[in-house]
Amino acid sequence: MKAGGGAGRREEAALWLWLLLIATACSFAFLLLNLPGGERTGRPQLSMKEIGEIARLDALPEEIEGQADEIAAEEDERISRSSPSTKEKIWMMQDQLIMARAYLQFASPHGNTHLVRELKLRMKEIERAISHSSSGSRVPGSTLQKMKAMELTLSKAQRAYPHCSHMAPKLRAMTYNSEELVRAHRSESSFLEQVPVRTSPKGHHCLALRLTSEYFSLYPKEREFPKRSSMVMDDFHHYAIFSDNILASAVVINSTIAASKDPKRIMFHVITDALSFPAMMMWFLTKPPSPATIQIESMDELKWLPVDFSSRFKQKGIRDPRYTSALNHLRFYLPEVFPSLSNVLLLDHDVVVQKDLSGLWQVDMKSKVNGALETCSSGNGYHRLDNLVNFSDPSIINKFDAKACIYAFGMNIFDLKEWRNKGLTAAYDKWFQAGKRRRVWKAGSLPLGQLVFYNQTVPLDHRWHVLGLGQNSNTGREEIERAAVIHYSGNLKPWLEISIPKYKEYWNRFLGYDNTYLQQCNIHK
Repeated sequence: MKAGGGAGRREEAALWLWLLLIATACSFAFLLLNLPGGERTGRPQLSMKEIGEIARLDALPEEIEGQADEIAAEEDERISRSSPSTKEKIWMMQDQLIMARAYLQFASPHGNTHLVRELKLRMKEIERAISHSSSGSRVPGSTLQKMKAMELTLSKAQRAYPHCSHMAPKLRAMTYNSEELVRAHRSESSFLEQVPVRTSPKGHHCLALRLTSEYFSLYPKEREFPKRSSMVMDDFHHYAIFSDNILASAVVINSTIAASKDPKRIMFHVITDALSFPAMMMWFLTKPPSPATIQIESMDELKWLPVDFSSRFKQKGIRDPRYTSALNHLRFYLPEVFPSLSNVLLLDHDVVVQKDLSGLWQVDMKSKVNGALETCSSGNGYHRLDNLVNFSDPSIINKFDAKACIYAFGMNIFDLKEWRNKGLTAAYDKWFQAGKRRRVWKAGSLPLGQLVFYNQTVPLDHRWHVLGLGQNSNTGREEIERAAVIHYSGNLKPWLEISIPKYKEYWNRFLGYDNTYLQQCNIHK
């Protein structure tokens, strides 16, 4: 059956090529017949639209021919292993199928129904004959008889449809309908891809409800983490995670501890929203990240934030939570969130840590604020600043270089002392307000980050951070495994069913699927 399927694809592609060539020939014939002068002056002339369509059809065969060759490559390789006489017969039968399908396409629904039935019958016979002949060393006699029968039927069809005068308009209509169908399918595909991105899987909802319910059943004293260390704050390496995703946060924390040379020196600061806070607390109360220390805080407890902070990022026509989430923008208030800290490493919740990150605290920041991956030379297809910022705005064009490289978020080491000295939070507020008044930057926190940390970023070695595991399936295993942090940037997050399977294993290994809550909520690998 596989062979028959391959032949069908090859025939279909070749059929379209054949139809286009016929339509082109017919169209040029019409053009010549409608040329002014001599005996033809009485005939109506073609409109400019029709002539343009003819020119377009004339340009298509070479493009379609290349596509047909690509589709047929696999089938031809299989056929090439047959004997020369068998290959020749198979190709002849495929040509017969192309002809038969072409006649069927242009057969009138009220025309010769007997001939249509005969063509369909012969096509089925030839398709079966191709399937059987491709796997043998010789063509059986019954197949040769079917080829002769098809030849007779094609002769009848040729007599029934001797002219191609109706083929061009019919083909135009078919092409238009096909293009509309492709356009509709693309639109549907894009929409369906966004559905799982914008919503949480059913199991995650179940998990949040169970954890929240159990959290509120605890006594107040049971809702607190035990004090694990007498170390002062400056002795810790501080990791910040801003997230409402429990399992994603768990993977970041578990992988960081597993890769650390001295996990006792790690303190995690998880900031979440009020709705997710009870579930997040309950998860880490039942699975504490020993021997590291953890603090979990609700964003609503940050009383110094503007009253409208949680809703100010919603924009008309934009529903993607990556662009409208207040937690994404909270990163621009790091000095205020952690007023007593000098340095903090910010990790997005869609990363996995594979190597010890303590070396990031030894990076020479050169009196700058942000240590991040430079994406222009990373090979991940990220763009330069003019792709994120509106350089037709006077406030932009005089202050920024359009070809400046974009720096990634996802794993960033920040010098909070320099941040405070340079007043970058105020710079963020300024650019955010400017963007509300006029279109200065694209949606999301990434464009704003480029403006805020412009000339304030130190590039990190690419081995610290590999991007694109949520959108690019071409990243090699060697590159992934030598990276300190791998980042599932893109829509195909590892906790979604649409994730890239070969990358999900790196995420799965840090989530214990034998956990009672996960089993109760039917969350599996």
